[in-house]
This record gives sequence, structure tokens and C-alpha cells, in this order.
Amino acid sequence: MSGNEKEKKNNDERKEQKKPEPPPPPVETPHQIELDGQTLRYTARAGLMPLKDEKDDELKASIFFTAYTLNDVENRADRALTFVFNGGPGSSSVWLHMGALGPKRVRMQDEGWMPPPPYRLENNTHTWLDMTDLVFVDPVGTGFSRAVKEDDNKNYWSVEGDIKSLTQFIRLYLTHYQRWTSPLYLAGESYGTTRSAGLAENLHVNGIGLSGILLISTVLNFQNLEFVRGNDLPYNLYVPTYAATAWYHGRLDEALQSTSLAALLEEVEAWSMHEYTLALMKGDNISAEERETIVEKLSYYTGLGRAYIDNTKLRVDIQRFCKELLRDEHRTVGRLDSRFKGYEDLKITEFPEFDPSLTAITPPYTATFNQYVSEQLLYETDVAYNILSFEVNENWEWEKGKFPDTSDLLRKAMQRNPFMRVLVAQGYYDLATPHMGALYTFNHMGLGPELHQNVEYHFYEAGHMFYLDVASLAKFKTDAAAFYSAG
Repeated sequence: MSGNEKEKKNNDERKEQKKPEPPPPPVETPHQIELDGQTLRYTARAGLMPLKDEKDDELKASIFFTAYTLNDVENRADRALTFVFNGGPGSSSVWLHMGALGPKRVRMQDEGWMPPPPYRLENNTHTWLDMTDLVFVDPVGTGFSRAVKEDDNKNYWSVEGDIKSLTQFIRLYLTHYQRWTSPLYLAGESYGTTRSAGLAENLHVNGIGLSGILLISTVLNFQNLEFVRGNDLPYNLYVPTYAATAWYHGRLDEALQSTSLAALLEEVEAWSMHEYTLALMKGDNISAEERETIVEKLSYYTGLGRAYIDNTKLRVDIQRFCKELLRDEHRTVGRLDSRFKGYEDLKITEFPEFDPSLTAITPPYTATFNQYVSEQLLYETDVAYNILSFEVNENWEWEKGKFPDTSDLLRKAMQRNPFMRVLVAQGYYDLATPHMGALYTFNHMGLGPELHQNVEYHFYEAGHMFYLDVASLAKFKTDAAAFYSAG
């Protein structure tokens, strides 16, 4: 081997052995917002938290976060601190950050519909900054968060790996910013509720006790959502949301259309939990007479035709419902928010071409966040901000042969820390995580009467991201304020 070849080989080996450099410190910027006649001055921090292997101190990944801390607080130990996550898995925290809790909000139409471009931000008069400091967290693979090596993604893209990495992030944040003795909360949406339930238990095991958890559009047990052969549970749990959707779009019988949404849901939930549940359990043993009764009633409550109900074997899949309800109008309804309507090319297809409630929000949130993070938070990078990462979602490692379920982890956390309270917030037009699924889960957790008193439920006349609707956003702030003040 020549001298040049040896030198090249040595250089290559040194490059391989060189450890990756940690990211620079977060960028801090001062801000203020007028809220209820008061000026709130706060500090924003935007940057990456390095996650290292605890054995060899090697950098493995960096998690991007945006934190808002109120200034001029006399005793930081009395000030609540909330870690906020969205779901997916594969979603950044932009939706709760820029739609509900942060000091800035994407300007949508009042009901949540997409506005015409160009898109704009506005001050969020319903921000939670007057109640709690906020840390919006993007798990690895979302936002600007990345693993150092592509092969390391498998360590973060699983239920257990996700919980472990975010436990490490929270521990590091509490240490770096001296917040170990503050009242600590988690707020998660969708898969972020799955994550928060698991985090509650894992944090407690690691010596971090929580004052409360806010579960927004809840799914702790995925058996509630999986429309697969042999699992009748979601068919049962979705019917009230089908009814609410049909009522919203004026597709029910006159007697039902003239009633209130609350009265409708009370009636449908009772029927679904009793007559409909028994009918599904009978399977092929159901009598012809009883089957006809169920077909008629299910058609009555969902707005779908009797022949269509009969052809589904009494089991209406969510995607088929989204396509079928407004088929005669060439329209579909949204999965994330069934108030939204989409246009369809063909009437004859079985499933919708897209979710109109998702496509309506993606461009406004993408554009405004990218402008905001560089212009106002002064965070500069050429890395793309992954609002939604389908790569993460499609490569997520689920435990084979089982429905993902963190409800038992939440039960353990609540039993070990009986002072921890839980707020469950659900939208009535949410076809992604229906409200009845959340109620079913908590009624089957085995909490006992005393711990059930630690759980409170709030419902909103909007969808999965019910805070897109301005009236629901205001109600959510009021409900959350009472929750924090009771702590």
C-alpha cells in the first residue's frame, strides 16, 4: 500500500471515529402580547435538545422544541409548566402550537375552514400563556428533529422508543431550565394522548410526578379504532359520531333533525351500547326480524340508505361512511372533522379521494410556521420542517399481534400518583378518535370510584382539532383554565 493510500485510509478512519457535534444552544427572543387588558412579556426559546447515549455519551438525535416562558415571575416553582405534543405518529406539534395554545395562531375562518392565500398569523387571545409556561415538542423525525444516523430511527419510531426518548427530553429540559419543582403537566392530541398516557407512567418511574394531563381527541386503546374482521368494537363506538355528522349535514329524519345535538347523542349512545351491541355479538345467529330492526334503526341514525346498511352486514366502516353520506352531492365528509366537505371526481368509488379536513389546514399551517420560526423566533436552518412525516408513520413499529394500548400505563400512573388529574377533551364531529371511544376506554380502565373523580370530560361541537372552531377554542380555554386553577 502506497503512502498516499495509507494516509487516505487513516483520514477515512478518523472521520468515522469523529463524534457528531452537538447542536448550538436554543435561540432566545423577547416578546409580548396583550391579553385581557394585560401585557404579558415572555421569552421564546427555539432550538434542539441533544439526546445522547447514556453509556458512551455519543449524540444519537436532536429534538426540536419551542418554549414560551412568562417573564417577571416571582417564584418559578409556583408556575405551571406544560409539555405539548401532537400525534400521528409522525406529526409535529405545530397544530396545538399555532392553532390553540401558543401566543400566535394561524388565521382561519371562524369555523376552521381554509382562508384564501396568502396565509397570516394573528395574536392568539386564547393562549394558555397566562396559565402555564409551554414547551412544544417535535419527536424524532418530525419538525426539525432528526436522528444522527438513519439506522437509529428504529430506536425512536415505536411506542416504547418514543416514550423513552421523550422522557429523556423532559428530564433534560427540567435540568437545563431548573424546573424540577414546578407543577408539571402534559398536553397531547390524538397519538399524543397515547404518548402522554405512557409518559405519565414512565416519568413517575423516573421520579417525575405530574400534576395533570390534558388528553385532546383521545386514543389510548387502538382496538376502539381498528375496523378489522373480528373486532366489532369500533362499529359500535362510531355510530354516535355518524349520527352527529348526519345531523350536521341535514341528512336525518325530520324528527331527529328538529332535536338538539345533545338529545340526539344521548338517544343514539344508549341504543348503540344496548340493542346494537347485542345484535353485533349475535353475528350470523341474529334473526331475520331482529336484523331488519337493526337495519332500519341504523339507517335512521346515520342517514344512510337501508339497502346500503344491509349490504355492509350491519357494520359501517368509517371511510365508507365518509364517502356514502353525501354521495348524491358528489361530496364527502372529513375524517378529522366531519363538518368539512370535499369534492369527488366519481360517485362510484368506495372510499374518498382525500380528507378535506386535512387538506384545508396543511398549507396555512406550513406557510405560517416556516415564516414565523425564522422571522420572529430567529431560528435559521436549511433542514425542512416536517409538519407531517408519512415516513415516520409508515415505518412505525407496532407490537405485532396486539392492538396498541397505553390505557393500563395511565391506570398505573394514576394509582401511583393519586393527586394527578386528567382532562379529556373531545369533538363531536371527530371521526378519527370518536368521543364515545374515549368514554369507553376510561370506563374499562379499572380506576375505581375515587380515581374516576380525578377525570373530567369536556365536549365541543367541532372535530378532531376542535380548536379550529373559534367558539370551541374559547370554550376549551375556559375549561383548561378551571383545570389548572383547581391544581
